[in-house]
Amino acid sequence: MNRVRAAGFAPVYDGESRILILGSFPSVKSREVSFYYGNPQNRFWKTLASVFGAEVPEDIEGKKAFLHGCGIALWDVVESCDIVGSSDASIENVTLAEIPRLMHAAPIEKIFCNGSKAYALLGEHFPQYIDMAEKLPSTSPANPRFSAEVWKRALSPYRKKKMPRGD
Repeated sequence: MNRVRAAGFAPVYDGESRILILGSFPSVKSREVSFYYGNPQNRFWKTLASVFGAEVPEDIEGKKAFLHGCGIALWDVVESCDIVGSSDASIENVTLAEIPRLMHAAPIEKIFCNGSKAYALLGEHFPQYIDMAEKLPSTSPANPRFSAEVWKRALSPYRKKKMPRGD
């Protein structure tokens, strides 16, 4: 596979986002569908739906509505980079996301990092937020150590903090 310059996606958040889930950078499949966790084998959407007692959202608008309804902001630490395929290990020449901008725009109480690379990048580039961050096992299909139970234990306390939407 060749190394390519690739860009990620804008953050999904609103004024009621209480938790931020940070990934490292979108996979090839996600970039193909132009939205987060687009690989059908990735366990992200199924896991979140299970934790929040909802159906798995089917399309991008449904996913955004789900996130807003649950008080979840979603973004990646890397805005753009040179990458080979979907390999986090191959990420080079990074342009970072403006995480402080999002943190000032939304009342984030907790950050959950989807995997080790996201957590490491957050700690390296945004150490001011590492104390409010927790590393969760990557939902990637390439991660044999994934545990939905770990995600459930981490996120469940935030189900009750969901704010009602005013629309």
